[in-house]
Parts: sequence; structure tokens; C-alpha cells
Amino acid sequence: MASAAEQLAKNADWGALAKATELKKRLFFVMGALLVYRLGTYVPVPGIDPHVWNQIFTQKGGGILDMFNMFSGGALKRMTIFALNIMPYISASIIMQMATSMSPKLEALKKEGESGRNKINQYTRYFTVLLAAIQAWGLAVGLESMQGVGGGSAVIDPGLFFRISTVITIVGGTVFLMWLGEQITARGVGNGISLIIFAGIVAELPRAIFSTLELGRQGTFNPLQLLLLVAMVVGVIILIVFVERASRRVVVQYPKRQQGNRMMGGETNHIPLKINTSGVIPPIFASSLLLLPLTIIGFTGAEGGDFTASMAQYLRHGQPLYMFLYGSLIVFFAFFYTAIVFNPEENADMLRKYGGFVPGIRPGKNTADHLDYILTRITAIGALYLVLICLLPEFLIAKYSMPFYFGGTSLLIVVTVTMDTVAQIHSHLIAHQYEGLIKKAKLRGRRG
Repeated sequence: MASAAEQLAKNADWGALAKATELKKRLFFVMGALLVYRLGTYVPVPGIDPHVWNQIFTQKGGGILDMFNMFSGGALKRMTIFALNIMPYISASIIMQMATSMSPKLEALKKEGESGRNKINQYTRYFTVLLAAIQAWGLAVGLESMQGVGGGSAVIDPGLFFRISTVITIVGGTVFLMWLGEQITARGVGNGISLIIFAGIVAELPRAIFSTLELGRQGTFNPLQLLLLVAMVVGVIILIVFVERASRRVVVQYPKRQQGNRMMGGETNHIPLKINTSGVIPPIFASSLLLLPLTIIGFTGAEGGDFTASMAQYLRHGQPLYMFLYGSLIVFFAFFYTAIVFNPEENADMLRKYGGFVPGIRPGKNTADHLDYILTRITAIGALYLVLICLLPEFLIAKYSMPFYFGGTSLLIVVTVTMDTVAQIHSHLIAHQYEGLIKKAKLRGRRG
């Protein structure tokens, strides 16, 4: 069976895509959903003066706002219905996962299977609405206090009606994106939430490239620095691909057993433990947590001596406090999410149930401790890799004022989501070839 799967994997080419009707439907659905998302990033919030807001955003850019704008695909800069993007849902997911690991009731609910997971997902949706409402209210209040260069207000008609309408509009946009992401996951290819963030970053890349070339033309940095930027981007992409495909294989053996007159088993298999088991989740979660409590900071009109203005200054890219908090949160979520994805005790019990064992290690608790030891070491390497990827380009961005889209976080999201989506498409193609072989075998059997 394994050799057949390997042969199919070698023979699965993109020419088979024309025959895979189900896969084509899924891909068209993903493209249509992402097109709807991109159109929504141009639908403005009612009551905003776009010219004044553009002045304010340009004036206050360079820190939290630019990062938020990157994840929203430019929707925040245009102040549209998707200004918060999917970030409240990600924040709610973080908090619910933490609560699940600490609360016995939620842990028991998670172990109930599909029904329990559906209930937890429903709680996450309710919490998303609450977080989005709080952030949207803070955004509306902050907008009312903002003024442009000429003293004009960002809000045409401030008041309670504007605040309520803004909350309803932005929360509705966030809930729609949450639903759209779930539909992409269920009816499309890849993870819907990741693809929405991916689409927002990729859509703004041409503009980022143009602005970088314009900075070079204006003499902000010379051609050598441009070449160094290109070399950095290429190097980061190569490192991401190399590490994301790397894994530590734990050898597992199955003893021989006799069934009737036949000797079964005696096979050697392996458990692939990825170096970066958590994938792109830690940088997204870390960015989301940095944005959640500090959203209002970027929208205050405070003077330089105020606490909020000072915090906004310290949390700019390249600042020590921002680097420390971002790196620490990435390391924390790398270990936290890996612990959720891979449970050594459950895997050790599963091995013992089917008679498998790691050579030289006793089944049961010893196997679980061995797997935990290996996983801890490779997760430390993976966390260090994520911190390096996400923080190293930030120094260059802060120093040369280059667009955020060339940062390690955005490149990591783009490359990782692309690799994951291509892998899922490839799996669909292999499954389609399996179905074709089974149909041919049935036809030959009937003729025989």
C-alpha cells in the first residue's frame, strides 16, 4: 500500500487537475470567496471623511496601525467594514484554547467529540462578537477625537448614532469574515482564516514593491541596499521552506504476530515530528495579542507626554519593548500550540494499543516521556527559528522605513499558507487518482 501511494504521489501532476471536477469546484469557491473579501475591503464605514482619515493615518502610521493595516489587507487605511479583519476571531480562539486547557469542564467538553467541539466553536463565535464590539466601540470613540492637518474631523457627524452604526457595521463585517473563513475551510481547499489573512497581505504586495522602488528613486536608500533587501527576502523564504519541511522521525516497530497460517506485522514505521509543529499560528497569535489591548493607543490624540503616546512610541517596530514582547509571545505560543496539537501521552497509549513501540523504550509512560523530551527540544529549535524569522527583518524595516509586507511575519504567513494549500491540492489530486484506479478495477472485474 505504501509503495502504491508513493507511486501515485510521483505520478500526480497538475495536468490531472482538469479531470478532478470536485477539486476544481473547491478552488473556484475559494477564489470567489476571496474576491468577495477583497471587494469588502473597499466598502467604507458610513460617516467617515476619507480625505481627513487618510491624513491622520499617514501622520500616525509606523507602529501598531501599520501592523493592523497589514493584517487587514489595507482595510484599516481605507476605514472599511472589514477594518478589524479576522483578528477578533483569532483573539477569541486564543482565549478559548487557553480556557480549555485550564478549565476541566471545557476540557471534558472537548473530549466529547464532534458535538463538544461544535459547542466550543459556538462559544468562540459569541466571544468574537463581544471582542469585535469592544474594539469597534473604541475605534468609533477614537475616530471622533481625531483631527486632520487643517483641523477637520475624521467623523462627519459625531455622536451616539455614529458610534452605534460604526459598531454594527464593523462587527457585522468581522462576523461575515468569520463565517466566510469557515465556509472556505469546509467547502474549499486550505484553512479559511489563514487564506483570508494571506489574501490581504498578497493583495498589498504590489503596492509595497512600488513604494520601495519609489524610496530607492528618491534616494532614501541606494541600489546596494535594495539588493540587500531582495537577498534578505529570498534568504528568509528559503529558510522558511527548509524548516517547514524538516521533521524528526521517531522510529516505531510493530512485533510479528500469527493470524491463522500467516505471519502478520513485523513492520517498521515512524512518527514524523515537525520542527515547527505550530506552523504560522504563534506569530499570528502574538500579533493579535499585541494589537488587542493597544488598539485604542493608535487612535488617541494624546500628546507626547501622555502614557498612551509613550506606549505607542515604545511599541513601534524596532523598539526594544516591542521586540521583547513579540519574541516572548511567539516562544510562548510555539510551546502552547504544540502542546495542544500533539499529546505525547495519547500517542503513547495509541502505540501501546496497537502493539507498537519505540526501540529501546518501554511502552506507556516511558514512551510518553521520550516523545515529550524529543518534542520539547525540537519545539525550542522551532520557536528560535520563528523569533529569528519574525524579528530580524523588523530591524531593517525600522532602520530603512521599508514596507511591513517585507517583514518576517508577512513572509512566513504567505510562504506557509502557500505550502499548506499546495499540499492539500496535491492530496486531492492523489485521492482523485485513487478513485480513478478503483473505478477501473471495478470495470475490469465486471468484464471478467
